[in-house]
Amino acid sequence: MPRPAKADPAVAAVRHFTRFFTRRIGVLRKGLYASPFSLVEARVLYEIAHRGGTSSGEIARDLGLDPGHLSRIVQALSRRGLVRKRPAKDDARRLSLDLTPRGRTAFAGLDRASQDEVAALLAPLDGVARQRLVGALGAAERLLEGNATPVGAFALRTHKIGDMGAVVAGQARLYAREYGWNGEFEALVAEIVAKFVRELDPARERCWIAERDGEIAGSIFLVKESEDVAKLRLFYLEPWARGAGLGNRMLGECLAFAKAAGYAKIVLWTNDCLVAARRLYERAGFALVGSEKHRSFGKDLVGQYWSLDLA
Repeated sequence: MPRPAKADPAVAAVRHFTRFFTRRIGVLRKGLYASPFSLVEARVLYEIAHRGGTSSGEIARDLGLDPGHLSRIVQALSRRGLVRKRPAKDDARRLSLDLTPRGRTAFAGLDRASQDEVAALLAPLDGVARQRLVGALGAAERLLEGNATPVGAFALRTHKIGDMGAVVAGQARLYAREYGWNGEFEALVAEIVAKFVRELDPARERCWIAERDGEIAGSIFLVKESEDVAKLRLFYLEPWARGAGLGNRMLGECLAFAKAAGYAKIVLWTNDCLVAARRLYERAGFALVGSEKHRSFGKDLVGQYWSLDLA
């Protein structure tokens, strides 16, 4: 007997979550929300209620349902006096679907039951946990839809309590995953953020946190090197936040603040393997002023020093 192929951990995780979630929200029960409707029937009622004058073809296309199967569902709902078919106003050859008064009453009951069930599911969660859940659900939807996230959808804000720990954890995980860097890098980031918090000069130093739906997407820090020189530090973006122009926006905010704070120059240190970041620095006008080989974070690297005159 052939051995089964080794499961992809991501596939296994998604399958596990779908089994968990369908059980928690009760879609496996015979009647959804203790109603006489199946999950598919309830979804068809929802689409008709919210679209207003839609057709069976449009619903079948958007929900990925077999047109014949959907037609039988609509016929059954029509026989129960919940849905009516009428010629569309813009094309008499096309049948438009609407809910009857009885159908609207039935849908209102389903909608209330859905609201109540989800509210009960979320009741044990505090505000922070709810924010984390909403952010995670939004991230999952964006990733699975494959849609590019517009840069304006991200918020840029100054740091608050808890952000420094999140920055350390986020950067440590990111660089371990993408470049194989070890715990030395995490220790370095922790030292940088601890010094930033302890010695912060709000008039001349700042941290920007990029955020979407409560989930941190990246950070950039500007710290005082001397009275005339600022140093850019801890600039990173999570993979799901890249490609929307967010890096340019964050760097632009940082440079504008540095000019307003009266610095004459910004310097930074990076490594040549961080290609995307180096391209951002080049486009912003930074010049490479030096490099050196070094052994750090468990890897042989080439460090680079960059500088930008602001005067």
